[in-house]
Amino acid sequence: MNTLWSYFWPAFAAGLLIGVVTGIFAFRPRAKRNAALAIGAAVSLALAALWHGPIGAADRFAGQVERDAHLTLENYEMAKVSAHLHHAPLTRHLILSGPADDFQTTELVRIMSSLPGVSRAQWTPSPAGPPLLVEGAGIAVLGFLLGLLLAYLVELRRRYNAQWNW
Repeated sequence: MNTLWSYFWPAFAAGLLIGVVTGIFAFRPRAKRNAALAIGAAVSLALAALWHGPIGAADRFAGQVERDAHLTLENYEMAKVSAHLHHAPLTRHLILSGPADDFQTTELVRIMSSLPGVSRAQWTPSPAGPPLLVEGAGIAVLGFLLGLLLAYLVELRRRYNAQWNW
């Protein structure tokens, strides 16, 4: 299973579920729509943050990616080279360090960039892009919006069927 699938799917599913429940309440007549949407979005972001930190998905993700990188380096017999994810904040940027010649540096960057869960690999610790928490929150918001769309479609169907009194 892909490490991105195991990290991002629960955040997306939580956002989707919260979006559907929020939409059921927000799209009813005489509902306090703005308050319901704001509370739903906040709960969705809070669940993504809980998934990332206290539940430990970020640590499992980092451990899996670094374990895969270590096994790849062992398979290519590059024992003096090490690889770790950029931390503070945690990103999907893999930083390589150790002695290697020009060919090895370019090929290791190419090989390590293709590992599941790695956005890019580099030898220098430069600014690494968006933190994993922000990516997870973005996926949760995407799920929330999709859940709102599903709830809106259900509400439209309910309103359409309510006009038929046989």
